[in-house]
Amino acid sequence: MKKAKTNKWLIPGIIAGVIALVLILITGSYNGLVNNREDVRKSFGNVQTQYQRRSDLVPNLVSTVKGAANFEQTTLLQVVEARTKATSIQIDPTKVTDAQLKQYQAAQGELGSALSRLLVTVESYPQIKAVEAFRDLQAQLEGTENRIAVARKDFNDSAAIYNAKVQRFPSNVTAGVFNFDKFTYFEADPGSEKAPDVTF
Repeated sequence: MKKAKTNKWLIPGIIAGVIALVLILITGSYNGLVNNREDVRKSFGNVQTQYQRRSDLVPNLVSTVKGAANFEQTTLLQVVEARTKATSIQIDPTKVTDAQLKQYQAAQGELGSALSRLLVTVESYPQIKAVEAFRDLQAQLEGTENRIAVARKDFNDSAAIYNAKVQRFPSNVTAGVFNFDKFTYFEADPGSEKAPDVTF
């Protein structure tokens, strides 16, 4: 009689154990995906912060350079227009598409190119280079460009961890059920694969 009672609870016990194990696996997988996704979003926020820092430096840089006599107004106008375009594109990292990220990156790249042209043009104006405010702004801008590069790398690193988890079994099952989509990576700016020509 005792043996029959034990067998009676064996099958339901095994089923309950399997269900509990599956729930634990799904919960752990889901929570891991959420944590990784938040890391990616935080990293993207850091990229945006550094781009905003660069945009905030532009008006001061333009004002400092504008004070020089006969400075090329076309160059300044290009910088101002590129900044306006770059700051007008706002994207939500939780819903970003490949096309949106490419558009955002292209606008930021245009601003970077315009700033580079401005700094090259300034080389012809020693009176501007001698101004302490300009030197300070130039140093801040260089530091910001380095921070942007680091922030973009950190974003790509955290996106790679998350994207791998979205694709690996068994978390890929959880990702599919709960709509965890992969993140797009920041790519190198066009032409950055070519080494610059250095002439003396």
